[in-house]
Amino acid sequence: MENIKVKLKSLCIFRDLLDDPVLSTLLRYLEKPAVAVYSAFVSSLYEANGGNLGEYIKEICTSSSNVYVRTVGNRQAVPKYMQEALEEELAILQECTELTSEKLCSLISYKGYRPDFTTTNLRLADIYLHRCENIGKYGYGIFAKHNMFYVNEANQIVPVQNPDQTELSFLVDYEKERRIVLDNTEALLAGKPAANILLTGDAGTGKSSTVKAIANHLWSKGLRLIELRKDQLRAIPKVLDTLAENPLKFVLFIDDLSFLKDDDNFNALKAVLEGSVTAKSDNVVIYATSNRRHIIKETFSDREGDDIHRNDTMQEIVSLSERFGIHVTFSKPNKETFLHIVHHLAEENGVDIQMDELDLLAERFALERGGRSARLAKQFIDGLLARL
Repeated sequence: MENIKVKLKSLCIFRDLLDDPVLSTLLRYLEKPAVAVYSAFVSSLYEANGGNLGEYIKEICTSSSNVYVRTVGNRQAVPKYMQEALEEELAILQECTELTSEKLCSLISYKGYRPDFTTTNLRLADIYLHRCENIGKYGYGIFAKHNMFYVNEANQIVPVQNPDQTELSFLVDYEKERRIVLDNTEALLAGKPAANILLTGDAGTGKSSTVKAIANHLWSKGLRLIELRKDQLRAIPKVLDTLAENPLKFVLFIDDLSFLKDDDNFNALKAVLEGSVTAKSDNVVIYATSNRRHIIKETFSDREGDDIHRNDTMQEIVSLSERFGIHVTFSKPNKETFLHIVHHLAEENGVDIQMDELDLLAERFALERGGRSARLAKQFIDGLLARL
């Protein structure tokens, strides 16, 4: 046990792990064994993952943004001495995964109640080296554990703790539109040229759900989604710099894009799309959703003024759309499509109502709300489920 304490203090590549709340408390216990410190260690492990030491150490190792994994991620050659250091340190951390409550409690004389924990037998070095060899799929740091992120007020990339779980199998119809977005995203993952995409159409037709479902579908292949608000468009160059050397692929997602008249963010987005001082990274695409009519109404045209001004306005709008390599339109569903979505959701959720009555209720629901959409179909089914 004395050797483990000294070995942990010798960590170099994984030096950041010594600041981890669980590992630092473990080290504090090894330095000065006491019941209170042991309980503090187990308590922190419970809080971290329910009490599995082996799984926890594996997680913090694979999430570490250390110099070794950054070197691999940048496709640079790893010096022999660094490789040797990594292997030695993984062996040290392997010893830690094999610690049990019995081994730790042997350091104190107190024989009363002491909280227990578990561990998992694993080959840490094999796991870690496999992930490094496939770093384009696994990533490192915060990107190793999470698949969806947002940009905070300080323009930092932060994980979404409770991400949208929408899957492609949840979405009904619009297969052709989704296939365009999916094919483009798979091209990005394959290292082929991929375009920025503008998804427009009526509200509730599944534009945002399509992007999030594709992010969930492809995250195990190395895709991550980062959402920005419209008022954060000026932060995109900084975000691109941050992601430029990352081995993963990213979708910068701008939902419900719209602009006020004379909005400087309009020109900021145009500059990013056409290329400015900061070039768009090959591992990043921009996907934006918008209600096209909303952009025209709220952005640059009050539908008043002379014809020249109105023509200039329309040219501005077209100039933005043309800077997206792909433009996908999600049209409002007709009655047949709307009812097909309703039928699918009803079957999926076990709604037992005669088809004719279901159609009548669904149409009435849509008409009362001014139109049909996939979102309204889901709201209708959710309302039925609440009453059944």
